[in-house]
Amino acid sequence: MSRGLYVPANRPKVVEQRIVEQAARLLSDATAGCVTAWAALRWHGANFFDGLDNDGVTLLPVPMVLGGGGHKLRQVAGSHVSREQLPWNDREVVDGVPVTTVARALFDEVHRRGRLWPAVSAIDMAAAAGLISVWLFATYVGNMNSRNGAPLAREACSLAVDESRSPLETWLRLIWLILAGLPEPLVNHPVYDLDGRLLGIPDLFDPIAGLVVEYDGAHHTIGDQPLRDLVREERFRDHGLEYIAIVKGQSRAAVARRLVAARARAPFRPPPSRAWTVDRPAWDPEPENLTARLERLGLAPYLTGESTERNRPGSWAEGAKTFRTFRGSQPA
Repeated sequence: MSRGLYVPANRPKVVEQRIVEQAARLLSDATAGCVTAWAALRWHGANFFDGLDNDGVTLLPVPMVLGGGGHKLRQVAGSHVSREQLPWNDREVVDGVPVTTVARALFDEVHRRGRLWPAVSAIDMAAAAGLISVWLFATYVGNMNSRNGAPLAREACSLAVDESRSPLETWLRLIWLILAGLPEPLVNHPVYDLDGRLLGIPDLFDPIAGLVVEYDGAHHTIGDQPLRDLVREERFRDHGLEYIAIVKGQSRAAVARRLVAARARAPFRPPPSRAWTVDRPAWDPEPENLTARLERLGLAPYLTGESTERNRPGSWAEGAKTFRTFRGSQPA
């Protein structure tokens, strides 16, 4: 902590506590700088930004950007201090903590990650949290041409989607697109039988080939989940679909080879002979997409950096919460 500020030794060792402790070194009105990148996204409510490095163990330093203020702030253990530009409309105070806006925080996180695949994952996970859509972030990035990190952010936006639910789903989709060179798949899109009954919502689905692709993470080995997965696979196969599950421990190249082989096995049935459809029945209408929802809530100017207001609209938090609840209610 900084001079004159103390915390109890038995404080909770959670990521939010680390963020608060570093933010206490800044002025509470954001004039001396803000917490940014992964830490700001976490504070905004994006839980996949857990403050851990790729190994899942090493703690990342809490990033702070000072702009024209905070010149005396030192970089100490557990923090990373940047003095890059910080316009007023990139700053706000959320629950007493000075943080960058969602779009600026995401831009800084993409820049911090420095490589395409992790950058795409950051954008996907911000969208998964309901904070910002790929389209609105791309609009923000379009105004950052002279900023370090802008080329990477633009390229990452071209590969990001609003529908991914986890970093491993994003990883799988990028293997499909980049390494396997396969056509753009549907992401978490429901598949039905011809009577409108839900067969399932695959992680990836190739409607041309008739191929279901799933990533089976650790929770797929717990309790009755293996049996449920088997029933799910049989349900897809009974309707003429090819099915492949990817599990932890396989290299990118190995997964790419498996995906190509699975697509070669797929039936490629013409629509008249299919026992399945991706057309939504009357009981399951097309949901409002993330961009439309955020625009309806009046948040687009805030998210694209066009708003001159320093504090985000009051409806933002409720809007993000509503979207996360909406996404979470979809059947698996």
